[in-house]
Amino acid sequence: MKKPQTPINNNSTIVKIPIWIAIALVGGVLLGANFFGGQAKMNSVSKGFNKYREILSLIETSYVDSVDTDSLVEYSIKKTLEKLDPHTAYFPSDEAAAARSQLESGFDGIGIEFNIFSDTVYVMNAMVGGPSEQVGIKSGDRLLKADGVTLFGPKVSNSLIFSKLRGLRGTEVKLEVLRNGEKGIKKFTVVRDRIPSYSVTAGYMIDVQTGYIKVDRFTESTFDEFKTVLANLKNQGCKRLMLDLRGNPGGYKDRAEKMVDELLAGEKMIVYTDGKGTKYDTQTYTKREGIFEKGAVMVMVDENSASAAEIVAGALQDNDRALIVGRRSYGKGLVQMPVNLQDGSELRLTISRYYTPSGRSIQKPYLMGQEEEYEKDYEKRMKSGEFFSSDSIKFNEKLKYKTLGGRTVYGGGGITPDVFVARDTTYFTKYLTDLWGKNIIREFALNYANDNIKSIEKLTFKDFNKFFVVNDAMMMDMQKLAKQANVKMRARDYERSMPYIKAQIKAYIARNVWQRKVSDGMNNEYLQVMSPYDDTFQKSLKYFDKAEKMARGELVETISHSVKK
Repeated sequence: MKKPQTPINNNSTIVKIPIWIAIALVGGVLLGANFFGGQAKMNSVSKGFNKYREILSLIETSYVDSVDTDSLVEYSIKKTLEKLDPHTAYFPSDEAAAARSQLESGFDGIGIEFNIFSDTVYVMNAMVGGPSEQVGIKSGDRLLKADGVTLFGPKVSNSLIFSKLRGLRGTEVKLEVLRNGEKGIKKFTVVRDRIPSYSVTAGYMIDVQTGYIKVDRFTESTFDEFKTVLANLKNQGCKRLMLDLRGNPGGYKDRAEKMVDELLAGEKMIVYTDGKGTKYDTQTYTKREGIFEKGAVMVMVDENSASAAEIVAGALQDNDRALIVGRRSYGKGLVQMPVNLQDGSELRLTISRYYTPSGRSIQKPYLMGQEEEYEKDYEKRMKSGEFFSSDSIKFNEKLKYKTLGGRTVYGGGGITPDVFVARDTTYFTKYLTDLWGKNIIREFALNYANDNIKSIEKLTFKDFNKFFVVNDAMMMDMQKLAKQANVKMRARDYERSMPYIKAQIKAYIARNVWQRKVSDGMNNEYLQVMSPYDDTFQKSLKYFDKAEKMARGELVETISHSVKK
């Protein structure tokens, strides 16, 4: 005889489950159903939801073992989204805040930059005017404990440090600190405050007429930062601009559009989007007079430039406003809408595709539900030799488009630069990688800067950059530090990487000395020291004649090719 079924109880867990599922699985779709599909599609969604609710309820009330239904819900959401495009994503509540913070203009914390070296947390920089600097914490200090929790040893990690040092502004954290050259443990009580984070991380004059701006991502404050830096450079005599978007993963689309508007004159299209129906269809044009509409513009991109960064590069390329230099960009042409859910989690739902002014989608190919294959694209590009030769880039002749001036450009897989520059691996060795992995170079530079701060500060940065030399004695000391961290010495690797290692030591010394004096997030000194070793940067300078020709409105031929040394 069959056992009677256990009746379904609407306890608090079961009541909440359908709410979470409805919001997560229907929330974004609900917009589509209301605007695009009508009642028929809503009925289909409701039918599927009711089935899922019934199954979850039976698992909760009748399954033989105890089950964490919340974890089942999280798992099912993620598995559902895996059937969609590679960029629709779900963040549980404990991850959503961290995901959102990447696009915010700041966070609540104590205002330090730290480095983990030999299982110990070192303060690399205490932000000028920040909470830590105000109570006397200095670069080079070792953090031992935060509110009694040990911050050293093999289990120390970035996540542990963030969890103890970040928190609501106005709250306190008690720190125990050890300082070189001083006996005993120092104790500080730091009151957390709002710590600004910057996305424009460099802005300086390369020479009397050429300005350089580096944008790391597109956050809430990116456009305001960019406009301030650009205006400052123009006041210094900037007549041509190098915009560095390498490694920029994207962010807010509207900040990218505003950036283009500062560089592009007249009423010209920046980007347009096309989604299901017309709800998310948009066309964005320039609409105001920008700060820098006439001078030559050079934009540097690479295989890690994506999304909003590609909107900027695509708009400027299609309007023949800037020369694009570097390597083919990532190829993300999908727009996500963030939906904050009731339990604090977040859904980022793809709602449309964006197109550059010429009509090309730069989204690289993908198959629904095959995210793993999609993520192998980087590896495929590496194996094909594309990072080292433009001849390895395969264009789809069916996706050929024309810029405003008639140059040929291609869609279907990122922004292909006008001038290709191969990835430079001249100095990269196993020894250098090991030094980076153990933070040896940064740690040595920090110690040197702290030990020699008075003599270095007597120099201007210009004189430091011109005359300071990382000598053999310093390199021997660096090697000793590496040996202490169990980094195996590799003689041939060392000889090959030595010029680059010396440059990095000098650059980090400069950063530690001069960046501690400013609070604008700029990394100018480091980048200026390293620029002679930046192949794309150096090659870009040689092609400003092409960018200047564009700025005069003259047609520049498509010149994408592999630049030989």
